[in-house]
Amino acid sequence: MEETGASVGMVYLLPPDGRALRLAVLSGVALDIAAPWTRVALDDPVPVADAVAEQTLVWIGDQEEMARRYPRPGLVLPYRFSLAAAPVSTGASVWGGLVMLWPGAHSPYLAEDEADAVRAACEHMAGVLATAAADGRSVLPEQPPLVVPPRRRAPEPSAAAAVAAFVERLPGGSCALAIDGRITFVTASAAQLLGADVSELMGALPWEALPWLDDPVVEDRYRTAVISRDPTAFTAVRPPDTRLLFELHPDATGISVRITPATTADLPDVAAGTEQPGGTGRSALALPGRAGALYNLMHLAATLSEAVGVQDVVGQTADQMTPALGAQAFALLTTEDGRLRLAGQRGCAPRLAEYLYSLPLTSDTPAVRVVATGSPVFRNSPDDLRDAFPDGVVDSAMASWAFLPLIASGRPIGSLILGYDRMRNFNSGERAILTSLAGLVAQALERARLYDTKHELAHRLQAGLLPHSLPSVPGIDIAARYLPAGLGVGIGGDFYDVIRLDATTAAVTIGDVQGHDIDAAVLMGQVRTAVHASAGAPPGEVLARTNRLLLDLDPGLFTSCLYAHLDLARHRAVLATAGHPPPLCRLPRRASEVLDLPPGLLLGIDANATYPAKEVPLPPGTVLALYTDGLVEAPGVDMDEATADLAGHLDLGRDLTMDRLADVLVGHARGSAPSADDIALVVLRTAGPDDGT
Repeated sequence: MEETGASVGMVYLLPPDGRALRLAVLSGVALDIAAPWTRVALDDPVPVADAVAEQTLVWIGDQEEMARRYPRPGLVLPYRFSLAAAPVSTGASVWGGLVMLWPGAHSPYLAEDEADAVRAACEHMAGVLATAAADGRSVLPEQPPLVVPPRRRAPEPSAAAAVAAFVERLPGGSCALAIDGRITFVTASAAQLLGADVSELMGALPWEALPWLDDPVVEDRYRTAVISRDPTAFTAVRPPDTRLLFELHPDATGISVRITPATTADLPDVAAGTEQPGGTGRSALALPGRAGALYNLMHLAATLSEAVGVQDVVGQTADQMTPALGAQAFALLTTEDGRLRLAGQRGCAPRLAEYLYSLPLTSDTPAVRVVATGSPVFRNSPDDLRDAFPDGVVDSAMASWAFLPLIASGRPIGSLILGYDRMRNFNSGERAILTSLAGLVAQALERARLYDTKHELAHRLQAGLLPHSLPSVPGIDIAARYLPAGLGVGIGGDFYDVIRLDATTAAVTIGDVQGHDIDAAVLMGQVRTAVHASAGAPPGEVLARTNRLLLDLDPGLFTSCLYAHLDLARHRAVLATAGHPPPLCRLPRRASEVLDLPPGLLLGIDANATYPAKEVPLPPGTVLALYTDGLVEAPGVDMDEATADLAGHLDLGRDLTMDRLADVLVGHARGSAPSADDIALVVLRTAGPDDGT
């Protein structure tokens, strides 16, 4: 660190299990700041993990490059600094990694002598570790990590007293903070301005000793000074109405703080929740407050982690981003078949939304440019945008624009557009936060697109295993419905089938395979095929044969099933169940009722299970309804009550065709309590009068 001028140093060791790097030595910052990175998995998207995994030196020149390449750490550390990460290894032995940070004033390029020093340090440490291991000594990291303070020259006692007297004579007040933020020195005049005793302040964190400084912006200013080594400032109000200006001047050993009464020309109070550009050392984001913006963006990151499909990502990004960043227009575009296609937008003028609907990747537009180059584009005014992209469409209501690439797994997958109704300069801090945010959105979008693809594939598989059409059975009006579960639940194993046996007999079956995945859908197809192959045999035998087949397949899943044999010539039905919800029956001029069938064990449990059957009358005009539990299950609702409610709606549909009745029953179930399960339904009516129908 001394040789290269680095401000922070971190040494990681790789334990024998080889799964994650662990922080062993830290210098230049407090352990609290490094806490999120005390353990780094080798596949984590952070520089040191890449350096160790790829056995190469990784250089991050500035804040914007960090945000672009590593959005997660870029969002957590939105400060000015440069970073180098390098592996610590000897031959095939990987011992760990080295991370070094330089202040924000460092060049965005790593000098040759600095790179040589980093590599030499890594080689030296690797040699020390290899020797220790060969001697049988442990090279495991200590817990907690060893924190090494930078070396400093201790003044002579007489000089220290003179310095203290000199500082006391200065107007205003002064104090010193250690790297961890604790007060190590405070003048009497500073204590008087702060409204506290010197003894109360020594050794304390300012925002803990003084509750009125317990504001995220105060701690953010401290972190800015420690990490970027940039002078910074803020004002705060000591109750009831004393405004104070705090000026922070950092170096490798700590922070000198100058405290003076604030004037109207100084920065706004941190309590006001605003930050504006000021003089040297007082730069801030053009946001509603960096701490507030970070809070909103952290909330967005947590929200995106729960997003399922692409539209979830689009909606949640728009809902969170526009208030967090003060944007008035938002659009998200994804790459597809050589074009950028609009996935969603908020606040865009109709002409602009139409223009963005589908853009060729060969067009010279900012949205396409960022996909091609991987670098964001910021335009501060409409004229600036028109000059750079004369063929583009500009929303006259917006004054400034940010076009951000969406990059996931090292490849562009789309672009994110933000429009602002006021001119803004997009300083480096804001650009870094916007770029980090785009990286988080890209990662969520990639997961969502994969989920949508799998979800669509699974449902197409399931739909292909269900009947494409129902057979025509003379003497029966029949309809069926299948509705998949909601997005995010997965696919189900519900199935149904109608089988014409001869001119006067038919079979109807319905079932539900345990689970919500492709395995459930595949097993559903096998069960349906097995029932179809045995159809015509007595219902109990059909279920017994299917049960034995399932046990032979050994899928590890259970299945409920209901099978009905319809004899239209003798006006009767014989039914057997394997743990399936009971069917509903509405005889002519009678109310609907739940058929009480002999119980049978779920399929796939016991090879010797038997399935007793029950015969019921089936006079002309009788209506039967077979369904899966998704039609009647709802959180907090008793199953018997829900089934009785379904029977009531079956009674109300006496004048409806079976197609219309099926729609009514499914619509009622979805409307009363949206189901987290899929739904299958078969309704049939034997030919003949039923109360005037």
